[in-house]
Amino acid sequence: MWAATCLASCCASCACDACRTVVSGISRRSARIAYCGLFALSLVVSWILREVAAPLMEKLPWINHFHKTPNREWFETDAVLRVSLGNFIFFTTLSVLMMGVKNQRDPRDSLHHGGWMVKIICWCLLVIFMFFLPNEIISFYESVSKFGSGLFLLVQVVLLLDFVHGWNDKWVGYDEQFWYIALFVVSLVCYVATFAFSGLLFHWFTPSGQDCGLNTFFIVMTLILAFVFAIVALHPAVGGSILPASVISLYCMYLCYSGLASEPRDYQCNGLHKHSKAVSTGTMSIGLLTTVLSVVYSAVRAGSSTTLLSPPSSPRAGSDKPLLPLDGKKEEEKTKPVTYSYSFFHIIFCLASMYSAMLLTGWSTSVGGSGKLVDVGWPSVWVRIVTGWATAALYTWSLVAPVLFPDRDF
Repeated sequence: MWAATCLASCCASCACDACRTVVSGISRRSARIAYCGLFALSLVVSWILREVAAPLMEKLPWINHFHKTPNREWFETDAVLRVSLGNFIFFTTLSVLMMGVKNQRDPRDSLHHGGWMVKIICWCLLVIFMFFLPNEIISFYESVSKFGSGLFLLVQVVLLLDFVHGWNDKWVGYDEQFWYIALFVVSLVCYVATFAFSGLLFHWFTPSGQDCGLNTFFIVMTLILAFVFAIVALHPAVGGSILPASVISLYCMYLCYSGLASEPRDYQCNGLHKHSKAVSTGTMSIGLLTTVLSVVYSAVRAGSSTTLLSPPSSPRAGSDKPLLPLDGKKEEEKTKPVTYSYSFFHIIFCLASMYSAMLLTGWSTSVGGSGKLVDVGWPSVWVRIVTGWATAALYTWSLVAPVLFPDRDF
């Protein structure tokens, strides 16, 4: 018995040391990928708790203090929001701590890349602590998350614009007929998909015999924007390309669909209400996949945000005593600038935490006065629609700004 106890203790100790070594090794290679892994873990935990935590939460008096116990879906939504809030606080704290980091000599650089065992423990404690908070705080966080999710969608827009412009410049840079043909084919496919998608939206969200003027306005406005993109991009003064215009048109049409699909299920113009469960699952899956890809892409592309939320680097302070060659090399390594803004990097995860919570809960309100679940509603619709219009504005501005302000570097 004693030998078995010692063996178990040794195995546990070795396992902890192995985990600590692996985590440390991963963080040295790429802290960004490690943070993406932690964010993915939070999505898995949210998904699991959404499925299994309801029976336990029903027994917690500070959560279930209503006159009538809410249905199971209410507790599922509340569990997801509590995990999301813990995730949000974790990354917000890191974002505040990392503000102003400009070079690797800053002690906070080691905090960003190391201490992973402590970070994981703190993250776990935060998530657990969220289940002891009153419902009013979770309700407030859910309301804020709708707006935070809109900001994350705007971040996706900026990343998409950066991607399509880079994609276009790369293919045009080859200066070969094959790549010009490829640009035309991809653009044509995107436009065909855009107009075919719009036809489906008219079929689903403007049923005959119903007054669906608002839905018609949303769809027609998106089609008009698609034509405007093409006209502006091909204008001689702009000298743009049709590829970014086609991709942005397709993305705006997808946002229009997302907004219309978020309309209340009992709304007479929502033709998807008969298949709401299947549609919600599909939309949620696509949204989660897009979220993970966006976060990973932002982690990789964060090098373009070196100066954001960071003050200008100050001259290196020190004595006037000349440094030896070896000392100079060490000093240069210490003062090497960081390759991306750590603070902005963590803000991406803050917004992504709120957006993923909205996807997992169907953009629902978790806690109401009566404790009942409020279904998908108009705030969610307008978040998506306004995001689509903001996408159009940002893309159009990226085309006309160099013409209006030729002396500025865009």
